[in-house]
Amino acid sequence: MAELTLTFSSSSSASSMAAFGGAAAASRLLLPSSLKATTRASLSPPSSLSLSSSSSSSSLSSLKCIRSSPLLSHLLLHQRRSTVQVSTANFTTKCFASDADQLKSAREDIKELLKAKFCHPILVRLGWHDAGTYNKNIEEWPKKGGANGSLRFEVELKHAANAGLVNALKLLQDIKEKYSGVTYADLFQLASATAVEEAGGPKIPMKYGRVDVSVPEQCPEEGRLPAAGPPSPASHLREVFYRMGLNDKEIVALSGAHTLGRSRPERSGWGKPETKYTKDGPGAPGGQSWTVEWLKFDNFYFKDIKEKRDEDLLVLPTDAVLFEDPSFKVYAEKYAEDQEAFFKDYAEAHAKLSNLGSKFDPPEGFSI
Repeated sequence: MAELTLTFSSSSSASSMAAFGGAAAASRLLLPSSLKATTRASLSPPSSLSLSSSSSSSSLSSLKCIRSSPLLSHLLLHQRRSTVQVSTANFTTKCFASDADQLKSAREDIKELLKAKFCHPILVRLGWHDAGTYNKNIEEWPKKGGANGSLRFEVELKHAANAGLVNALKLLQDIKEKYSGVTYADLFQLASATAVEEAGGPKIPMKYGRVDVSVPEQCPEEGRLPAAGPPSPASHLREVFYRMGLNDKEIVALSGAHTLGRSRPERSGWGKPETKYTKDGPGAPGGQSWTVEWLKFDNFYFKDIKEKRDEDLLVLPTDAVLFEDPSFKVYAEKYAEDQEAFFKDYAEAHAKLSNLGSKFDPPEGFSI
């Protein structure tokens, strides 16, 4: 059996560990509670990195990645001496940002979470808001924003547009800890796509392998996400979504995801405290929904806006404008009449949104 020996050596100072403590405190939410070994390893007291092997150098390409969080990486860099022995037998998987098998298992756990908590809308919103900060005019990652897991940090969760999303992170806490080989960026987008599909929506052609930002200082500034009631709704929607590289068809298709969920006035300032459709839940009661069956993904968002038949259904200024603006109206009318066309365009737009600003490892991403 071929084996590799990895030796780490360094001299650490008390000040470096103190700096790490500050960074860990800044992270706060969803830090792994434990680091579980995935290989047979022996550690002795640490850091320059050296490799010795009883096998040929080609074995390096078949060595499965020893995954680590930023916490583990920092500790390794500040140990004085560690030795890790890893068997390369039977390892053929290249190290990517996320582990494909863990992603598949996490998807099954998310399905069970959806059945138990009826949390489809907030998980869709979580994925959207992590991705929706993307700015196509900025080239540098992660300054350009996008789906990079930055929404897990408190500084971004406090943005007004993200009110209530801390609850989505709490829902995913156990799944993230269980599958440490899945990045936050991938988990957020996996949860969002799975929620749409499990609510009866289209299959989203997703890819994975998104790399996470590592510190709160990499979060985007506030103000990149759309508002519900701007003075000029059509201009506002175009300003925000064009900045992401999206077009009018994609704006309207993505707006159709409001077929899921409710608006709560205590979070957004919009909607009624409760209606006949939301007073009994499911899930936490209250809020005002856009549709009667607000846990079912269909084209009734467009039908209900067009017909304006029920005062208990929410229509925001940015919803109404879809049937007022000449360009938006073409697509809104189409989707109100043709659910299949809506599903097709929505799936493509959702997948595009989920990739915005992401840095993938491997560069082309991978599907599961």
